[in-house]
Amino acid sequence: MSKIKTVIWPKVIFFGDSITQGSFQPNGWGADIANKLARKCDVLNRGLSGYNSRWGKILFPRLFSSTNSAEDNIAAVTVFFGANDCALQDKNPQQHVPLQEYSDNLKEITKLLASVGVSADRVILITPPPLNESAWEKECIVKGCPLNRHNSVAGQYAQACVQAASQCGVDVLDLWTLMQKDGQDYTVYLSDGLHLSQEGNQFVAQHLWELLERRVADLPFLLPYWGDVDTKSPESSLLCDL
Repeated sequence: MSKIKTVIWPKVIFFGDSITQGSFQPNGWGADIANKLARKCDVLNRGLSGYNSRWGKILFPRLFSSTNSAEDNIAAVTVFFGANDCALQDKNPQQHVPLQEYSDNLKEITKLLASVGVSADRVILITPPPLNESAWEKECIVKGCPLNRHNSVAGQYAQACVQAASQCGVDVLDLWTLMQKDGQDYTVYLSDGLHLSQEGNQFVAQHLWELLERRVADLPFLLPYWGDVDTKSPESSLLCDL
């Protein structure tokens, strides 16, 4: 019998902070997209709660292989940092990253992705969402600290993300702008002022899919449809080259 060929599943990787880590919860944006891509690719969650772009850049070599082998067939990567970077330096110095460094980190992460074979056309940067200060202040008070983020500052980091994406030639999903477009009530998209509500997850899933779909549109449905399996000789259907 000839050697059985392993099925190589392409990958879509979500890299970011808690908004990414929590995206696989029920009704999460990551879970929604993973469901759309079932039997086409593996969707991997590399969200790290509380992390910023500085730590993400440092950690990159531990998360992404430097060997550009068939097993590392990456169809797309999202980079979603900023919600922690934009924490106020005097109120939350541990998570705060200066604006220019944040921009530089995003550019460096894009370069690092290119170094492991993920070209710019497969990278999507995502800006931090807007911040509902009154709701987040209540969360801060419960934790015994003052309000440590401002929506206007989150907007500065969002703009830096958009500019970094333009300079790197990658797509960007500008949540901060889209969620506040035409004066809409963006607070419905946030559960605690910072993280996404169910409506927010639906919003991200919808708009991210618009950018992601063309990158995965040509991925085939892996392995035969059950009705096409030869019942008399299933091996001939299930072990054949794809």
